[in-house]
Amino acid sequence: MKKILFVASESVPFIKTGGLADVVGSLPKYFDKEKYDVRVMLPKYMCMKEEWKEKLTYKTHFYMDLNWREQYVGILELVHEGITFWFIDNEYYFNGFTPYGDTKWDIEKFAFFSKASLSALPLLDFRPDIIHCHDWQTGLVPVYLDNFRYGNEFFRGIKTVMTIHNLKFQGVWDTKTVKDITGLPAYYFAPDKLEAYKDANLLKGGIVYADRVTTVSSSYAEEIKQPFYGERLDGLMNARSNCLSGIVNGLDYNEWNPATDPMIEHHYDASNFRKEKVKNKLALQEALGLNQDKKVMMIGIVSRLTDQKGFDLIAYVMDDLCQDAVQIVALGTGEERYENMFRHFAWKYQGKVSANIYYSEPISHKIYAACDAFLMPSLFEPCGLSQLMSLRYGTVPIVRETGGLKDTVEPYNEFEKKGTGFSFANYNVHEMLAVIRYAEKIYYDKRRDWNKIVEQGMSRDFSWKNSAKQYVDLYESL
Repeated sequence: MKKILFVASESVPFIKTGGLADVVGSLPKYFDKEKYDVRVMLPKYMCMKEEWKEKLTYKTHFYMDLNWREQYVGILELVHEGITFWFIDNEYYFNGFTPYGDTKWDIEKFAFFSKASLSALPLLDFRPDIIHCHDWQTGLVPVYLDNFRYGNEFFRGIKTVMTIHNLKFQGVWDTKTVKDITGLPAYYFAPDKLEAYKDANLLKGGIVYADRVTTVSSSYAEEIKQPFYGERLDGLMNARSNCLSGIVNGLDYNEWNPATDPMIEHHYDASNFRKEKVKNKLALQEALGLNQDKKVMMIGIVSRLTDQKGFDLIAYVMDDLCQDAVQIVALGTGEERYENMFRHFAWKYQGKVSANIYYSEPISHKIYAACDAFLMPSLFEPCGLSQLMSLRYGTVPIVRETGGLKDTVEPYNEFEKKGTGFSFANYNVHEMLAVIRYAEKIYYDKRRDWNKIVEQGMSRDFSWKNSAKQYVDLYESL
């Protein structure tokens, strides 16, 4: 029986700000319980929903030094869907209204969390074979583990995996402060360890000390070795390339299932989407005040409204796009200029554009179920889950060929009638508009081909089963 511990800053259903939470909450359920005992360590945030907080049971507590401060560490437990979750409790650190805030404070908070997660293990009588760390918030786990090995038999021989969900976020602060926060010996703050460009970098520490480094798609694993995607760590990524691999994220196929989804009006599957899917479109048009027309091509966007997601491209062509026979439905929040851009076009083209500048899980499900196409022109995309949801719901993705988008969406080839979506290669407005209009042409003029694309997309399997198998191979290789 192999013991695996996931350490992460968020997980569904307890706390979620992004795709990281989906991975940490879903992946552990997909390992063979006879061979793998997978448990998860999380912070106990004050901002978690009450319904979860009241289910937690007290396990133990102790006091721990974080350099010169002595801190209380409480450990609470909850078994959810067969997986044991442990929560590190400390009100001083985890009391905010959101999981993350000011960078310096976050660095101290997650330094505490990383050290506490390791220090709790002997008291929980759980000695993992492998600790699987996620993103910069847990970057110090492999570093502290290295430090603990000198003089504590318990920690010797534990292997670590560091998964990068988005290399843009690294946990960087000045070395003197981080040294003071962590209490780690000065020797860890050298350029070949935690230091990068004169500052301390928590993610870099995790990458240097982990036994294996993974990221969330194989294209992204290649891309981050180049300066453009490497966020100033491309040199390190090349140095560690023999230990670096990409495993694409999966989707929880029980939660995201158009045949049973409680959040959508009309259920359908690959056999009857031709008749049933369009009913969701009519329902959404009515709900959002768009022109009622089952024939019009509806394009969905569900995203953080940021540059990373390609909204500068969309902003350039919105006027052109609105001249076409399409409806556009956007859901999400982000940079003010993009929020206002969508509001403006919803006002200018009433009945054609719907701007929903907030986030709502039920509305996102309705958009995936109702739309004909889904637009995702990301500048970079480590994995991306929206295109997987689109494929599952028979909504044809239109994406830029980067990271996980390139790995999961097969571009339509009209000669072989193959493909599950449409894609363009260069980050360029004209290329994006051309491919959207090509998709419109297929939608309106070659309806049988379009339906074939939908069908092929719906038959692809991007459930967690596939990804879990690759993680098993990785764990076994350790």
